[in-house]
Amino acid sequence: MDKENLTVIKEFILMGITDRPELQAPFFGLFLIIYVISVVSNLGLIILTKMDSRLKTPMYFFLRHLAFIDLGYSTAVGPKMLVNFVVNQNTIPYIWCAIQLAFVIMFIISELFVLSAMAYDRYVAICNPLLYNVIMSQRVCWVLVIVPYLYSAVLSLLTTIKIFISSFCGYNVISHFYCDSLPLLTLLCSSTLDVELILLIGSAFNLVSSLLIVLVSYMLILAAILRMNSAEGRYKAFSTCGSHLIVVFVLYGTLFFMYVQPKSSHSFDTDKMASVFYTVIIPMLNPLIYSLRNKEVKGSLHRILTNLCKIPI
Repeated sequence: MDKENLTVIKEFILMGITDRPELQAPFFGLFLIIYVISVVSNLGLIILTKMDSRLKTPMYFFLRHLAFIDLGYSTAVGPKMLVNFVVNQNTIPYIWCAIQLAFVIMFIISELFVLSAMAYDRYVAICNPLLYNVIMSQRVCWVLVIVPYLYSAVLSLLTTIKIFISSFCGYNVISHFYCDSLPLLTLLCSSTLDVELILLIGSAFNLVSSLLIVLVSYMLILAAILRMNSAEGRYKAFSTCGSHLIVVFVLYGTLFFMYVQPKSSHSFDTDKMASVFYTVIIPMLNPLIYSLRNKEVKGSLHRILTNLCKIPI
């Protein structure tokens, strides 16, 4: 073991999503389509909310940052995952493994708190409509995204540095399709107690605090909607929250499935499937959910396409 402790690991081998050769090509095609849709839809949403003056409200400001985050962590995982389907040995250099882990942690934490900021935005819009522009000023909006970015970057760097300054044994096979914290911990020879505490406390705080903000916001929103006399007013108020509620339900459901399942049923295979969902599927679904359910986004896209068609060739 002492000799193994002195082994310098220069790269890791990723097990990938499946070890069955006949599934490599179909999975490559499937995930390539998903990744392309994710990139195009998220970039499109970012450009759309930036170009159209009618989409300059705080809600679309947060939506633009949500699209940026989705684009970020799908790109941190997607391209490498696709390459691994077509190469003989799925390797990743030591430094790139650390970088990938840092970005994935940073973006997933940012997403949780940006979704919380969006819930607070909906609360102010419905419960304090007359003061909405005052409360949700540009400065407040920037604070609500900059603070999560800084917090997630610090926690990400702390976790990544703690893992990668630890001693790895000679074994360098990661039971995952990307460099994730839990599979990496199994490769460490040194004590993992401090890293496990950081992960446990950080994950619990991030999930519970962000979800608490969402739940409290929607409890107050529901109370305000029930006090409305007009059925049309209630429907209009609730419809503005529909897309956000779907996104929150899908993301938190996936994360709680990963972190709250009992140890007896916990396995890297279930983690892998859940990770596929929140790193690949959700970044594709989010912009589609907001686009297909949002009349303003569809109207903005229609206006831009109409104007483009009028441009003489």
